[in-house]
Amino acid sequence: MENCIFCKVVKRELSAEIVYEDNEILAFRDINPQAPIHILIIPKKHIGSLNEIEIDDINLIGKIFIVAKNIAKQFKIDSSGYRIVLNTNFGAGQSVYHIHFHLLGGRFFRWPPG
Repeated sequence: MENCIFCKVVKRELSAEIVYEDNEILAFRDINPQAPIHILIIPKKHIGSLNEIEIDDINLIGKIFIVAKNIAKQFKIDSSGYRIVLNTNFGAGQSVYHIHFHLLGGRFFRWPPG
């Protein structure tokens, strides 16, 4: 997508503090962190939201959760606990329409959220 901010990060047109990258996935620190550890994990392939996932994306989306688990371990929050958040559309708080998973940790989270 031409104007997608996360696609621009993938193409290195915008900078980000990258913590993980492979051929399909990029993870970087959120510029507006909501927890001491706040990492965004995105597929490099542009998918606008959860509503746009297709059956062909099943391995990619599954791999994102493995990457999230490994990043949690890297940042030493795997034992204390962490949260993965996926917002879909405006009413749920999605502000960038490129699917992204928030990995949050380093503090206590209450339930229910927001």
